[in-house]
Amino acid sequence: MRRKLLQGMTAGLVLATATGCTYKDFPRLGMPTPTTEEAPRILSLWQGSWAAALAVGVLVWGLIIWSAIFHRRSRTKVEVPPQTRYNMPIEALYTVVPLIIVSVLFYFTARDESKLLELKDKPDVTINVVGFQWSWCFNYVENVDGSTGDATKNKELSAIPDRFKEDFPANAGGVYDCGTPGTRNPQTGNPGPTLWLPEGQRVRFVLTSRDVIHSFWVVPFLMKQDVIPGHTNAFEVTPNQEGTFLGKCAELCGVDHSRMLFNVKVVSQERYEQHLQDLVKKGQTGYVPAGIAQTSHEKNRETNNL
Repeated sequence: MRRKLLQGMTAGLVLATATGCTYKDFPRLGMPTPTTEEAPRILSLWQGSWAAALAVGVLVWGLIIWSAIFHRRSRTKVEVPPQTRYNMPIEALYTVVPLIIVSVLFYFTARDESKLLELKDKPDVTINVVGFQWSWCFNYVENVDGSTGDATKNKELSAIPDRFKEDFPANAGGVYDCGTPGTRNPQTGNPGPTLWLPEGQRVRFVLTSRDVIHSFWVVPFLMKQDVIPGHTNAFEVTPNQEGTFLGKCAELCGVDHSRMLFNVKVVSQERYEQHLQDLVKKGQTGYVPAGIAQTSHEKNRETNNL
């Protein structure tokens, strides 16, 4: 037993020291470095959940070890020890404590979720993210020189409910960019199309699908949301760090789900506006079809909420 215990401790020490994490990474508990103003809230919830789980784990491990040591069979006595049944204080304890734990976790989760999904009036940038098998299109709902039109009346965006269109910029002719699984980012070589965002600006993602359920996930944003056909989701973030970040579909959507990747390039406002002009020069003006129109049930829900 001593030899096995020593081997187990040695293996644990090797696993703990052979990882690629540094002491600076440890407090994030596996999460990437946040790159938006909203992401620290998600990181805090993650860390709090781990702290609660660790506290419960330490308590349970302690009780197991205590029982194993102090209630082990005696070498000299072979009789059955006294049996305790129906201990009401203990039964009440292991009923009430889990309820308290779940209630506390529910409170903080609901509080943070409502804050993260809050949509403020008039975002600085609006992007309609269109998911399809097996890549992504990005409709930049912007008033761009060289692109004329009105996004609120554009038939290609008819799948988006009116409550989102109320915050569209005036005379937003817009531009778009689409990718395929074989598209590559020219700077990094990473697969998938590249979504450009301005640093320090509040960005609203309006998520629509053309076929099946996908999930839009920018890894260092620590935020993802389902892209559902016939139902429009939306959330807002404010990127606060320039760079190129990885994104992916986080919902098993079919045979080539693993190839449904994309990139997010956060740049200055000037570089962002220049990119929109580059899309105009390529002839990528207007919008690609946003996806499947909302079903009758969802239309009724939208009407009832107005």
